[in-house]
Amino acid sequence: MSNIESAKPQHHDARESVPLLQKGAYGAGTLTLNLLPGALGVFSFFLITAFGIDPFLAGLLGGLPRLFDALTDPIMGFITDNTKSRWGRRRPYIVVGAILCGVFFAMLWQLDPDASQEYNFWYFLIFSLIFTIGNTMFATPFVGLGYEMTSDYNERTRLMGFAQTMGQIAWMIVPWFWVLIADPDLFSSQAEGVQQLSIFVAGACITLGILPGLFCRGIDATNMENRAEISFSTIWSNLLQVFKGIKQVFRNAPFVRLCAATFLVFNGFQLVASFSYFIIVFHMFGGDYGATGTWPAWFSTVSAIVTAVLVIPVITLMAKKWGKRKAFIISTAISIVGYGLKWWGFSPDNPWMIFMPIPLMSFGIGGLFTLMMSMTADVCDLDELNNGMPRKEGTFGAIYWLMVKIGQALALILGGLVLKIVGFDPGVAEQSVETITNLRLADIIIPASTAFLAILVMWKYDLTEQKALEIKDKLIELRGEL
Repeated sequence: MSNIESAKPQHHDARESVPLLQKGAYGAGTLTLNLLPGALGVFSFFLITAFGIDPFLAGLLGGLPRLFDALTDPIMGFITDNTKSRWGRRRPYIVVGAILCGVFFAMLWQLDPDASQEYNFWYFLIFSLIFTIGNTMFATPFVGLGYEMTSDYNERTRLMGFAQTMGQIAWMIVPWFWVLIADPDLFSSQAEGVQQLSIFVAGACITLGILPGLFCRGIDATNMENRAEISFSTIWSNLLQVFKGIKQVFRNAPFVRLCAATFLVFNGFQLVASFSYFIIVFHMFGGDYGATGTWPAWFSTVSAIVTAVLVIPVITLMAKKWGKRKAFIISTAISIVGYGLKWWGFSPDNPWMIFMPIPLMSFGIGGLFTLMMSMTADVCDLDELNNGMPRKEGTFGAIYWLMVKIGQALALILGGLVLKIVGFDPGVAEQSVETITNLRLADIIIPASTAFLAILVMWKYDLTEQKALEIKDKLIELRGEL
């Protein structure tokens, strides 16, 4: 960036404001983006208990589609970056992908509890792979669209903050799926509960998921230069372009820092995500599920409400006042304090204390995706300056979320390993004092440590507001306004 002249941060350009309707539509898409994996995570538990799938095979059914994701995400990123249509590069895929997501999510869970394990395994695997294609077709263009809806440094944070606030609604709802599915007054069996709820989830995802494709506007890329020709006759050259784009993405130092920090924070959070449930049940209520009641669901729901109502607005203001890097470092440091408070919050003497750490803990995930999504949009400008057209929001989005998914998969594996190491046995009502103590320490130390490492990674992140404005001015000078 040495060829860029010095520039001072400018005032917000009203032309770069995203209208409220478009913010709402993009938020609806973010809600869908959260609701699908959230519901999938809950429903997958019932593969074992309701449909009789062996735990090892259930693990394969969770892991194999993630490996398939690793192939489809970058390819879809390349396709959407290079698409030419009267409706834009992203919007047609978002609409079609949302419909496919919903339809195949519902079909995925119409398993027969009386069928053989082999039948249910192959049924679920095949429809899971088809669902993954639909989800990739929706999610990758959707994320890329968000990066290009505005080129204003601070408006990007406001857009992502608004979207993430709406996205938290999914995490207010999902914990209650456990309660609903297990309620004999609602469903005659767990299998019926999963089958019926999946249809409602599918309907919500179709209805909400198509909205960004209908109402949001991205870059007018009609005359964007150097886009690849996508056809069956150019498959080989297209694949080479995919790998070339991935290589360019990983040469972008600020983006690599964003991916590394996201991997650390999210992986640490996800790794211990189930531990709170076990600590509430076995430490606070002595293994009595009846006495535990809905406390775990309320813990998750209140976390989502605090994130949406308090944390994200505060982080948005912090980013505007101090910059995105400082906002991330401060919010992540606050979350470390929150993790530490869990030691006193999970008290058998006073269950209400579980809500005490939530306002501070929530700064971790609340700050992560609000700020990282905004900063990735800034990185896309830097990439265009260094590598020219076409802009690669789709590819950046695909690689970023691929890191999230890899972190998720690794967290599932390591989470089980940690439970085994501490000697935890969910089939036993009374755990030893040593087991519970070690589990509680792991629940605090693991996410706090990964959050601290993420702060170190982002300490030298140098794509500031001033540099972002310099890049934007240089791009306009080179190719005009998009």
